[in-house]
Amino acid sequence: MAGPAIKIIVLGSGTSVGVPTIGCHCGVCTSADPRDVRLRPSILVSYGGHNILIDATPDFRAQALRTGMDHLDAILFTHAHADHILGLDDVRPFNFHQSGSIPIYAAPETMASLQRVFAYVFDGGVKETHVPRLDARLIGGAPLDLFGVEFAPVPVLHGNQTILGFRFGPAAYLTDHSDIPESSMEQLRGLDVLFLDALRYKPHPTHSTVERSIRTVERLAPRRAFFTHIGHDLGHERAESLLPPHIRLAYDGMELLVEGAN
Repeated sequence: MAGPAIKIIVLGSGTSVGVPTIGCHCGVCTSADPRDVRLRPSILVSYGGHNILIDATPDFRAQALRTGMDHLDAILFTHAHADHILGLDDVRPFNFHQSGSIPIYAAPETMASLQRVFAYVFDGGVKETHVPRLDARLIGGAPLDLFGVEFAPVPVLHGNQTILGFRFGPAAYLTDHSDIPESSMEQLRGLDVLFLDALRYKPHPTHSTVERSIRTVERLAPRRAFFTHIGHDLGHERAESLLPPHIRLAYDGMELLVEGAN
């Protein structure tokens, strides 16, 4: 039986320093094309009145305001690098407007880093001011049922570190990966939408390249593929013109509909 339709909003499609890059005057960083303005990488997954955030970037406040986000039901974390977690404190307004804590989900190593970086949130001490109210929940190997949609963790390699992507229904979001293990490739068959890291054209020790991600798309054959975590090497218009028609560059504010999620 088909589940609810899902809307995916790209909150940020950029690399760890964003685009424009501070102090850079290259053609992409000075581009007038709004698709070349890229905040740090994150998506919002919305269905049945629920909002699920994947990663809370340093740009989360701006992303939430731009999107008109007025509630938040859960946060999934891929890993604990700064560009994926440092917006966590900005969930406080959602606590003000919602009753109860917001559940956050992360693998044990990522959760330990969150609890260290945001020790004032998790230390259990008496507070003189507001801090985020969060319900920390660990991700193992099993899928998570979040409000009727199954989110399956997909392990990927980010250099020599194993982090998580997520498959939800016929869509999957993989960011910050240099390689995808064979066991995870098998989790990515039969997709409508696939997001992949494609930082730049030149090789990088911890990220995929455009060429490598094209090969991944060819092998997995999703109906639609979108590249994200994009650096300032790729100007949107030209880079997209060189891609096959079923592969596009993600851009901030892009919205997609995925029908019949299980």
